[in-house]
Amino acid sequence: MPRLPAITDKADVPVEHHGVVDAVIKVFGTVRGPFSMFLHSPRLAEKLLPLVTFFRDDSRVDAKLRLIAILTAVRERDAAYPWAAQVNQARRNGLREEVIDLIRSKGDPRTLPDDERDIVEYVRQLMRTNHPDTKAFEALKARHSPEWMVEITTAAHYFAMIGGIANAFDLAPPAEGDKLPAYTSFGSALATRASPPPT
Repeated sequence: MPRLPAITDKADVPVEHHGVVDAVIKVFGTVRGPFSMFLHSPRLAEKLLPLVTFFRDDSRVDAKLRLIAILTAVRERDAAYPWAAQVNQARRNGLREEVIDLIRSKGDPRTLPDDERDIVEYVRQLMRTNHPDTKAFEALKARHSPEWMVEITTAAHYFAMIGGIANAFDLAPPAEGDKLPAYTSFGSALATRASPPPT
């Protein structure tokens, strides 16, 4: 169960914010996941929603490469809900299972083609150290424009933030979604820690 009630309908927000709920439904088809939490602050949800459509429809970064960055970021955050959602997107966009499996297992990216490898390494450094090294940055910059660099970096951080929201409010992944290793909800983890040791 989420730590706050999920907002799923216009009836859950004041009437002056019904248009925001309509906009969310227009983008996603329904209200679910992190936006069911963001809508507790409809003004914030309204500001964030255009980023979803920007990355989906307008980014200069090829969808497969962008999704490698996104999956790497949410995997580094151990964020089960956006992982499942973005794996679905990745498969729809033709990303190879080999790449998805490697990111899920936090495997060695040196087996991947150069662009894929460099994105995984760059985003892992962003998430793990906050400061990608010169080699990782320059490897991508040598092949891509400054616009591309800004957009892929922002995509990684945006979805890391989405992962943070999903984790903070304990959003469980869809039952049929791709699973991260050893996913447990916050409530389950608390119950496990609170259980007395066996006698």
